[in-house]
Amino acid sequence: MAAMEIDTEKNLQRKQSTYQSLDETFEIQNETYRGQQYSQIYFARLHTMRTLLYSLVTHWKPHVPVCTVLELEEGKECIIVGTLYKHMKLKPCILDEYSKERSALPLVKPHNFMHPDDHLVLEDESGRVKLGGTVLSPSVYVTGVVVALHGKETGAGDFMVLDVLEAGLAPQIEPQLKSREDKYVVFISGVNAGSSLSNPLQFQLLVDHITGHLGDEKEQGIAAEIVHVVIAGNSVEIPLGLLNGQNLASKDQSRLSEPVQELDILLTQIAAGVPVDIMPGSNDPANFCLPQQPLNRWLFPGSRAYNTFRSCTNPHCFELAGVRILGTSGQNIDDLKKYSEGKDELEFMERTLKWRHLAPTTPNTLGCYPFTDRDPFLIESCPHVYFVGNQDKYGTRILKGSEGQLVRLISIPKFCNTGMVVVLNLRNLECHTLSFGTQFSL
Repeated sequence: MAAMEIDTEKNLQRKQSTYQSLDETFEIQNETYRGQQYSQIYFARLHTMRTLLYSLVTHWKPHVPVCTVLELEEGKECIIVGTLYKHMKLKPCILDEYSKERSALPLVKPHNFMHPDDHLVLEDESGRVKLGGTVLSPSVYVTGVVVALHGKETGAGDFMVLDVLEAGLAPQIEPQLKSREDKYVVFISGVNAGSSLSNPLQFQLLVDHITGHLGDEKEQGIAAEIVHVVIAGNSVEIPLGLLNGQNLASKDQSRLSEPVQELDILLTQIAAGVPVDIMPGSNDPANFCLPQQPLNRWLFPGSRAYNTFRSCTNPHCFELAGVRILGTSGQNIDDLKKYSEGKDELEFMERTLKWRHLAPTTPNTLGCYPFTDRDPFLIESCPHVYFVGNQDKYGTRILKGSEGQLVRLISIPKFCNTGMVVVLNLRNLECHTLSFGTQFSL
């Protein structure tokens, strides 16, 4: 075992890249659950974001007074700051399952709950007011976003919105892109080992490529410059039919552990030569609510023998070679797609950065831990790379902020469906995909 770690250290020295985990924000430590509700995380979010927006309002509209909802006067223009709530006609409600009278609402597509009658409300500690006008589109915003609104109260008691101010991209540290050498980070998600769609040979081809055992001399040279691997959730699929609360037979216990064992064998091969971070996802054996805590290292007896193997939180944030990288396993974007509209995943990702919140729909429609004095999903420092896993297709573009921020957005497709992984070059933040297939033609 000691010789194994020495060989790994030598390999790491050859691929020297400074790594710093920034997951402390997402770790649930020294938190005591005392039956608290979710109002406190909303108060913490509003307090932090309102302080920020007040500082921006002085430059945005310095001559317009700022007031609370309770202080609104009919016809008087002012600015109010608060948390948006979207009233949705088709939003699922657990109480409907127990209702004696079935709703006559039309059937809705399962992937989206938008309706033309949806409307927005703004709320602060003093009260709430219905929002009107065409400036603020209900199809774009979701419950939980904190904004500043310029407008005036109408005779009907609504607040007519004339303009909206979002927080915008957070301040960004200067990336240290001084290396003239290519250094690559490989992003994988949706392996789903154990599922009917999973192809172990396909993943083995990927492992062989990462470890330099596949391809010609040129491809092996590129593989030698891979300095990090990130697995962004949904790595295994546990047969849910076995989890029925009954005692399992020995053969069923074996079936339950087989997907994790299969994954561990492949991760061990990667960790032997390259640092690897694994994040939990919605299908993985981890806590359901965000932030998901690291997968138990004892699930991976082979991989945990290497100090290059890291079990991380979801969301996951780290710095590598002076580049700050932030990402999730996809639940935050999947939830936004259900309760708002956008042309692609990258647009939803842009919104979270501009709202300075990774998961604004928590805790309304996306489960999260009931924090009492902080909201861990607030984005205080803008990343250089922002990735989201388990999406339907690959996508990428550069987002530019008003203060010169540059963010590489990456939508990572599900590996079990597409056979694709994303490769990021730390030298210039350019990225491309690699595809692995196992079909043979005669």
